[in-house]
Amino acid sequence: MLLRYYTDGTGKRMYTLKERAPDGECTLSGHPAKFSPDDPYSRERMLLKQRFNLLLTQHPGPKF
Repeated sequence: MLLRYYTDGTGKRMYTLKERAPDGECTLSGHPAKFSPDDPYSRERMLLKQRFNLLLTQHPGPKF
């Protein structure tokens, strides 16, 4: 059994073990993708995140 999720009407993730959501749509995997240190595309992903200002270092830190 794998952990799966679907989004409800408010956009929150609802976790389940079923293959179908109550509305009949397929559920998505709740597990992250496998990580490999030998990832050949990591440089391209970092450049795209930098280009579209998605890196955590490009935003101000949290306010405490």
